[in-house]
Amino acid sequence: MIKPWAHVIDAWLRAEILLKAAVIHERLVEQYGFPHHYQRVKMYVRQARPRVAEELGFTPRELAKLHRRFEVVPGAQAQVDWGDEGRILTHMGIEKVCSFHMVLSYSRDPFCCFTTSQNPASFFECHRRAFAHFGGVPGVIVYDRTKTVVRRHVAPGEAVPLHPEAVAFAGHYDFDIDVLAAYRPTGKGRVERQVRIVRDHVLAGRSFSSIEDMDGAFMAWVPRRRAVTHRTHGEVIGVRAERDRAALRALPAKPYIVADRFLRHVAKDCLVAFDANLYSVPATRVRHRQLVEVRASAATVALHSTVPDAQGITLLAVHSRAVGRGARIVDEDHWKALPDGHTRATTTDPGTPSPRPARPPEQEPGGLISLLARARAAQVHVGTRPLALYDQITGTRPFTPTPVDPKDMR
Repeated sequence: MIKPWAHVIDAWLRAEILLKAAVIHERLVEQYGFPHHYQRVKMYVRQARPRVAEELGFTPRELAKLHRRFEVVPGAQAQVDWGDEGRILTHMGIEKVCSFHMVLSYSRDPFCCFTTSQNPASFFECHRRAFAHFGGVPGVIVYDRTKTVVRRHVAPGEAVPLHPEAVAFAGHYDFDIDVLAAYRPTGKGRVERQVRIVRDHVLAGRSFSSIEDMDGAFMAWVPRRRAVTHRTHGEVIGVRAERDRAALRALPAKPYIVADRFLRHVAKDCLVAFDANLYSVPATRVRHRQLVEVRASAATVALHSTVPDAQGITLLAVHSRAVGRGARIVDEDHWKALPDGHTRATTTDPGTPSPRPARPPEQEPGGLISLLARARAAQVHVGTRPLALYDQITGTRPFTPTPVDPKDMR
């Protein structure tokens, strides 16, 4: 049943020996009206692929290990990747640290910074820092299928839907996005290699006290890296990087700020919970359980009302973004309108006078109220008398306990 289409399948395999059976079936249906199930194509491709590979002089297993080396012109391309540095700052209360890497493909000039999050705000904030480090923007940036760039995964051969924030960011900085095919890490081998180099030369065997400390260690290492002669292009990285950076596109006048947006409720203490931390809002402008919008960038957390005020303003407060979890970021001016308890006074020391003015003797409260005034009652002197005095007054003999025989207790 597959015989009328066998020559077509063989031709496609000769052009791309690793072409998947699912893609072949899809193209047969679309171009030739193939009426049969995918399993028939799969069975044929299973026996045809080794035969065609033998005709071409290699096996698919050997081909999968090979890739085409490429070079680019200055300023044309950069590659981006994440590194997982694990629990390197656990002793400082930071559970996870990630490294962001960007490498200029022509010169292999590196950039790296460290962060505690891989969300879109942090991801594109790292891009801005990289552009500032290089002094410009490359023409193309190569990514794998990270969720901050790709909205969802698709079948091979289909157009990759990009994340709207990634498209807007790339448009603002005037660079093109190049997304690699799935499971093709060699397509960005320059940055893959750079992740390991930074881990070995900057992080290995050292301890750090903060993210800033780690960033400083990388920047201190960069001059040594730029002084190295690269084994592939045979030039000093720093010398080649000068041509690379000179060809980059100019930075725009204003940065593009990417912010994650969330809705949160205001608590009774005028604090808003976000990302396991608490941020204050002005007590005079909110109410309990009011919904506010959190706009979180990599560096700041801005809190906005969902409804503008009389002047059309929605901004309630801006705080520096907390690092880690469990932080409490409070602007004391936000709590000025709240009761602070300055009119209340309590003490456990009887000698400490009450802050209230003393009343005249004729206005002293009596009865139960005076008994409950513990500080005042503690100052009253109470006399003591022996019990024999009461026996003398009543004319009775003093009470003497009678000894009990132990036999009577049986």
